[in-house]
Amino acid sequence: MTDIALIGMVSVFTAGITVAIGSISNALGQGRALAQALQSIAQQPDEANSISRTLFVGLAMIESTAIYCFVIALILIFANPFWGVVTAG
Repeated sequence: MTDIALIGMVSVFTAGITVAIGSISNALGQGRALAQALQSIAQQPDEANSISRTLFVGLAMIESTAIYCFVIALILIFANPFWGVVTAG
């Protein structure tokens, strides 16, 4: 097995694990945030607008972790910095 093949296999495997863990943790975090927001709205219906606005900002922050994981996976697959090291040597 060549060095290039090994780096390719490890990169694809790591990218897959990164996206899997990032999406699972993201889904769990968003589900928990939504459940808590619905419980808060049920307890205080007068504050529904404030809770909803805060929920959407929080969901955007939670979603950013999945986007970061996706970007890291794309970098590992298409712009891996280790390719240059192997091909230059």
